[in-house]
Amino acid sequence: MLFFNRLTGIGLLVWLLSIGTAKAQQQVSPEPIRLSAKDAVDYALANQATVKTAKLDQLIQLAKNKEISGMALPSINGNGQYQYNPITQKQQFNLKNFGLPVDSFTVASFQLPHNLMGEIRLNQTLFDPSVLVALQARKTLEELVNKNITKSEIDVKTSVYKAYYNVLSARKALNILSGTLTTMDNLLKETKEIYKNGLVEKLDVDRLTVQYTNLQTEQTKLNNLIELGTAALKYQMGMPLQQQIVLTDSLSTNQIVADVLDVDKFDYSQRIEYQLLETQKKANEYDLKRYKLKGLPSLQLFAATGALRGSDKFDYFASHMWYGYLNTGLNLSVPLFTGLQRRRQVDQAELAVKKSDVQIENVKLAIDLEREQSSSTFRNNVLTLQSQEKNMALAEDVYRTTRVKYREGVGSSLEMSTAESDLLTAQNNYFTALYNAVVAKIDLLKAYGKL
Repeated sequence: MLFFNRLTGIGLLVWLLSIGTAKAQQQVSPEPIRLSAKDAVDYALANQATVKTAKLDQLIQLAKNKEISGMALPSINGNGQYQYNPITQKQQFNLKNFGLPVDSFTVASFQLPHNLMGEIRLNQTLFDPSVLVALQARKTLEELVNKNITKSEIDVKTSVYKAYYNVLSARKALNILSGTLTTMDNLLKETKEIYKNGLVEKLDVDRLTVQYTNLQTEQTKLNNLIELGTAALKYQMGMPLQQQIVLTDSLSTNQIVADVLDVDKFDYSQRIEYQLLETQKKANEYDLKRYKLKGLPSLQLFAATGALRGSDKFDYFASHMWYGYLNTGLNLSVPLFTGLQRRRQVDQAELAVKKSDVQIENVKLAIDLEREQSSSTFRNNVLTLQSQEKNMALAEDVYRTTRVKYREGVGSSLEMSTAESDLLTAQNNYFTALYNAVVAKIDLLKAYGKL
C-alpha cells in the first residue's frame, strides 16, 4: 500500500539514524510524557543538537566581540630580562678624539658581565581604521549568529511537526483498521457457524479467513510503523528513545483547512534565508570598509617605565642602587606601499558584496517558486483529502450494505471480498491524503515565514 510504503521508508531511515543516539544523556522519566505538537516542538528547541550547536555559536561570537572590544582598551605588559656576558664586547677608540695631539688607539668595554632589567610598558591605540570597523561590525555579526539560531529552530520545527503528524496519521489508520478487523472477525465467526449448518460453502469461509489474515498483517505493519515513527519523532526532538510518550493532539480534515494563510500578504523579510543573506551582505560591506580604510595611518600612544642595574658580579640580592627610567611618546604608522595587496583585498571584498547581491536576488526567486509550489500543493492536497474522505465514507457504506446482504443470504463471499478490498484501498488513500495535506500545510507555513 502507498501509505504503508511511505511510512516504512521514513521510519526505517530515521530508525537507522537514531541508533547512534540510543544512549542519550537526558534522564528518562519512569512515567510516559504527554506531548502536544507544540510541546514536542518546545522540547526539541531545548534539546535538539542542531539548536544547541547554533546557540553555542552565538556564545562563541559574543566572546569574539568582547575580544574585539579589548582591542580598543590599553594593553599593559611586564617584562624582565637578565643577561650574563662571560666575555664582554670591546670597542676600539682613537684618543685623539678626546684631546691627544696624535692618533692613539685604545680598547674599552661599555658592558658589565651581569645585567638585570625590569620594565612595564603600556600601549594604547588612538586611531586604527581596522579596529574602528571591527567595533562597528560587532552588532552585525551578532545578528548573523542570532538568525542562524532562528533558521535552526525553523528547521527543527519542520522536522518535529512532520514526524509528530506522521505518527498521528498512522495511529488513526490503526484505529480504523482495528474497527474493520473487529467487524471482520465477527463476520468470520458467524460464517463458520452458518457453514456448520450447511448453508454456505467452505470456500466462503476460506475467503473470509484470507481477508481476516490480510487485515491482521496490515495491523502488524501499522504497529511496527508507529513504533518506528515514534522513535523517529524522539530522534527529531533530541529525546532518549527509552522515554515513553503519549501524543495528545488529533488530526482531521477540519484542523488542516482551518486558519489558512492570507497568501497575498507577504514580504521577503519574513523568510529567515533572506534575512541571513541581508545580514551577510552587511558583514561583507564592513569587510570592504575595513580594507579601504586600511590605507589610512594608525596612531598609538606608548609609555614605559622600569629599572636596571649592571654589575661585575651577581650581587642583585644585596642593597645596591638601581637606575630607573620613564619614557612616553606616540607611534605613527603610515602605509606607503604594500605591494598592491590592499588593493587586491579591496577588489575581493567588493566582489564578495556583489556576490551577496546575486545570492539575494536568487533566493528571492527561490522563495517565489517555493511559495507558488507550496500554495498549489496545499490546495490540491486539501481537495484530494476532501475527495478521499468522501470516498472512504462511501466505501464504508458499500461494505456495510454488502455485509448485511451477505448475512441475509442474498450476497456472496466474493462480493464481501471485493467490498473489503475497496474499503481498505479507500482507507489507505485517505490516510495518505491526510498526511500529505498536513505536510503541505507545514511547508506552506514555512514558505511564508510563519512556522
